[in-house]
Amino acid sequence: MSIASSMTINEGQLSAATWLASPNTNKRPEHIRIDTIVIHNISLPPNEFGACGSDGNHYVKALFTNQLDWDAHPYFQTIKGAEVSAHLFIERDGTMTQFVNFNERAWHAGRSSYLGRAECNDYSIGIELEGSDFVPFSAAQYEALANAIVAIYDAYPKTRRHLTGHSDIAPGRKTDPGDCFEWTRLREMVARLLEG
Repeated sequence: MSIASSMTINEGQLSAATWLASPNTNKRPEHIRIDTIVIHNISLPPNEFGACGSDGNHYVKALFTNQLDWDAHPYFQTIKGAEVSAHLFIERDGTMTQFVNFNERAWHAGRSSYLGRAECNDYSIGIELEGSDFVPFSAAQYEALANAIVAIYDAYPKTRRHLTGHSDIAPGRKTDPGDCFEWTRLREMVARLLEG
């Protein structure tokens, strides 16, 4: 059995991801269909991967669950009070954590527009990769991401035509997933998985 065939979504949760609920979520507007996937990158502090607080909690996971110690690093003062989340977070080793049910609205895109439609959080699924604009992503991340996308395509078929980056929906404000992100590599991996 392939990884793709064993990764499924049931009632808005990805089988391969650890569940860690974020309070930073709300209901999607009525009659909105999920039809877009947005790829981001994040690292806390910037360009540091796998960093954890004194409690052992990964800083990114702490941010998404409103548990980040704002005094743990000088950079954190610049984002103090931020209430953000993503549906999925993929670490450098491919480990996946889900913070928001796919059927609910995660707070990942901010002020945004895609194909003339504002408020991308309303109709998109947000996936954060642990990384930065300036460091290549790992093979494990591409594998996890491609498999997650195929599972999302299966559960939410309208997303098949709308895979985009944060920089595309918030140009001038956001630059992620960055120049190091290999879109062609990802699309080819997804295509191979879809072919079976």
